[in-house]
Order: sequence, then structure tokens, then C-alpha cells
Amino acid sequence: MLSTSELFCSDDLPPELRPLLAAHHPWEILTALDSFVAEQGDDRLGVIHPTAVVEGPVFLAEGAVIGPHALVSGPSWIGPGAEVGHGACLRGGVVLAAGAFVGHASEVKRSLLLPGARAPHFNYVGDSVLGRGVNLGAGVKLANFNTFANPVRLGATALRKFGAALGDEVSTGCNAVLAPGTIVGPRTVIYPGAVVRGQIGPDRVVKCKPDLELVPRRPPT
Repeated sequence: MLSTSELFCSDDLPPELRPLLAAHHPWEILTALDSFVAEQGDDRLGVIHPTAVVEGPVFLAEGAVIGPHALVSGPSWIGPGAEVGHGACLRGGVVLAAGAFVGHASEVKRSLLLPGARAPHFNYVGDSVLGRGVNLGAGVKLANFNTFANPVRLGATALRKFGAALGDEVSTGCNAVLAPGTIVGPRTVIYPGAVVRGQIGPDRVVKCKPDLELVPRRPPT
């Protein structure tokens, strides 16, 4: 099983965020996340669009932006240069490191996005960790709850909810779905439309090439 240190680089994280990556297993980051956001104040130093809704304690650093019609429910921590775009939704326990981006109609719940991580279009990110520079294609979903409500099992650990841990610089194509408990090593690329589960190592290409059938088109009557 890939460890936290094998997935994520913490070298240039600000001191307040480094303890989040101290856990050996990536899913343990979520417990640290809960404690971290609970200790943050309600300090809104960045820019909030007048149509946005911000509820509960939210730390918004200078240079951070909450865009039009976004909903941010605390406790959340939004770092410098991070952006919550049009119609996006952050639901409690979210940390966006510097330069992270949650874009149009994307929803993020109880997750950590490391510097430069992006969920830019119609994404769902639940109970997950996105490494630095991760990019989710449009419509990518990180599912966090088993279809039959069974625990998400990771070795000897069973969790009620856990989405995915995507190592630094992972890229996913449009409409890929990652099943609960998926762990993807750094720099791996996932094809559009792939359904991924389990553990994928670093520097891999996960291909999904469905067969297409081409048939003659009947002339119009």
C-alpha cells in the first residue's frame, strides 16, 4: 500500500499544513483534517463575490477568491491564491492549499487539495486527498460511499467513507469514476471514461478504450 510520503511531497508546504501529511496512511489525513479545520477561526481576508454564500467558520487567506453563486460551508480553510469558482460547493472540512481551484458546479466535501490541485468542472470530490498539481477532467467523480453501504476496506482498516488519494501530478480524463478507497501513485494518467478501483502505482497509464461500432447511415426517407 502506497504511504503518504510516497504519494505527496510536503517540502514547500506552509508550516500550518505540514502536520496534515504526517500520517503514514493517506486515509489518516482525513482525521487530521477534521482537527485542523476545527481549530481555525472565521477570518475572511480574501475576496468574496456578493452572490456567494459563506456559512460557518471559514478562513479565507489574502489573495483567495470565492466566486459568483458559490456555497462554502465551514469549517473550511482556503489558502492564498486558491479559488472557489462559479456555482461551486464546499461542504465542511475542506482545505484548499495555495493555488488550488474548485471550479464551475464542482462539489468538494471533507477533502484536502494540495497546492495547484484542480477540480475545475462538474466534479465530485468526497473524503479525498488530491496531491499537488492534480487535475480532474470534466465530470470526474471520486466516490466516497459504497453502493451497498458496506465499509470501505483498506487492509485492516474499515472506513464508513473514503474516496480516493491521488498522488502528486495525477491527471484524470473526462468522466472517469474512481471507486471508494482508490489510491493512485504520482504522475499516473487515467484515460477518459475509465472506472478505477484499488491501488494504481506511480508513473502508469490507465487505459480505457471501448470498442466503437460504425455502421452505414440510412439515407433520409
